[in-house]
Parts: sequence; structure tokens; C-alpha cells
Amino acid sequence: MADRQRFPIAKLPGFAGIALLTFVLLYLPIVTLVVFSFNEAASISRWEGFSLRWYQAAFENSQVREVSIRSLWLAATAAGIATVVATMAALGTTRTSRFPGQTMIYALINQPLMVPEVVTGVALLIFFAVIKVQSGYTGMGYLVAAHTAFCIPFAYLPIRARLETMDLTLERAAADLYADPLQTFRWVTLPLLLPGIVAGYMLAFVISLDTVVITEFVKSAGQDTLPTYMLGQLRRIVTPEMNAIATLFLLLSVIAVTIFFALSRKRA
Repeated sequence: MADRQRFPIAKLPGFAGIALLTFVLLYLPIVTLVVFSFNEAASISRWEGFSLRWYQAAFENSQVREVSIRSLWLAATAAGIATVVATMAALGTTRTSRFPGQTMIYALINQPLMVPEVVTGVALLIFFAVIKVQSGYTGMGYLVAAHTAFCIPFAYLPIRARLETMDLTLERAAADLYADPLQTFRWVTLPLLLPGIVAGYMLAFVISLDTVVITEFVKSAGQDTLPTYMLGQLRRIVTPEMNAIATLFLLLSVIAVTIFFALSRKRA
């Protein structure tokens, strides 16, 4: 039987124009942001020459340094915990025979992906408010817990996908050679799974670094992250310094996402 020809979607009328318009709408605002971060003037709409003054102003701003360090620490911590939990969840849902409730567990793990972020934020606000009243603790632990819970499904998906595409031959061979489950995981499964784990960590890191809604609902006074700090500044006045900070933030996210796609792409 002859192979079916692929549907030539690129030849549909208007396809090229719609695709071009989509890319323009997606990336033209970002390009404009990056360009005006190098503007000499304080205006965000009138170009008056190339300058790095706003990047210098951002680096010299002690508050920007403080919230940036807090954001990086929070993202690294939450992503690390989320990756460990996601790895155990992925192993528990792929390296076992089917059991009643397995589909429900899968749905619960991915719940933050299906529920609007504002709903999760309000739920966490109410839940943590009760704990704060009872314990009196108002530290960063709430933000770590909230970001971790939100990032688990993002770390879980690439790790589970990696496990599902792994050949079980080596694991079975290790069992035939009298390796116990822990030894098999340590010397066979973990090295093969490592690219998925790193990809899951990088994706969770970017999600935690970028989230605003969850942080706004959960944070206490003096716990601003870089996104919430920028949001607060933009409500007062918009300066090219915010453009410079956003450009650096964008660069960090692009690097992390690039590493994620490089590690998670399908290999022969």
C-alpha cells in the first residue's frame, strides 16, 4: 500500500501571513523592550542614543540586588525539592504494575497545570494564613512550600517522559545479575534518567523564577522577589531601568529554557 502523502498545510492560503503575524505579535514587544533598555534617555518611547546607563543603575540598586538574590535562592531551592519529589512520583507511577487509583494520582500530581494559578494562590493564602495565626511563623518557608507545590508537575512531566522512553533491558539485566533494586537504581536507572532530571529541574527553576501570582498571594512583608518588585515599580513609574532588569531576567530564562530543550529533546 502506498504511503499516504502528508497534508501540505504550508500551502494553505494565508498560512505564511498568519504565521508571520503571530511571530511579530509574540516577539516585537520583546525586541522593543530589549532595544529601549539601551536607550540613553529616561523615556521609554523616544530613542536618544545607545547607552548602558540603565544596566549600571540596575546593578548599583541595592534593592534590585537583594530581590534578585532572593529570587534565585527561592527558585533554586523550590526547584530542587520539586525535582526530588517529582522523580520519586515518576518512579512510583512508571516502574510499578497498574493499580487502582493510578490515573487519579497522575491527575492530582498535575493539578497545578489544570487549575488557574489565581485559584492556587488564593487556596495557599488561606491555608498558610491559618498556619501563621497558629504558629506565628512568617518566614520564607511558605514561599518555598508554595513554589515547590506549583513546580512539581513541571518537573514531573519531563522525568516521566524520560522514564517511559527508557529501555528496560539494562534494568532487567542488572536484576538477573543479582543487583537489588537500590543498586539497579543507583548504577543503571539514575544515569539514564539524569538528562530528564536536569531538564525537569531547569523547567521548574524557570517557572519558579517567573511566577508572580503565587508569590503575591503568599509572601509576607519584605519578601519581594524580582518579578513582584518589578510589578510594584511599574505601578509607580516606568523607567528604562525596568527594561534593563527585564532584559537580564529574559536572558536568564532563555538560557535555562535552552538547556531544558537541549536535554529533553528526543535522542536516537
